[in-house]
Amino acid sequence: MQLLIDLVNVISQVLTMVVIVEVLLSYVLPPDHSIRMALNRIVEPLLSPIRRLVPPIASIDFSPVILILLIQVVQILLISLLGQIR
Repeated sequence: MQLLIDLVNVISQVLTMVVIVEVLLSYVLPPDHSIRMALNRIVEPLLSPIRRLVPPIASIDFSPVILILLIQVVQILLISLLGQIR
């Protein structure tokens, strides 16, 4: 069971870091850069439903922050459920 909990933690941390890196690179790299395009393929399917629900406020996109919070909530819920299975 600990292996599954560790796996959930690693996936959550990696996904959070990918979102953060994608946001940071969006400030310095053009949209057609290969690294941005690769990260965008991972992050955009997760961000687009959030963007439909929460439009940018004063031209600031809060969807990455919301996605990171959702990742953390899912991580906590999964670890809690896996902890109860023991």
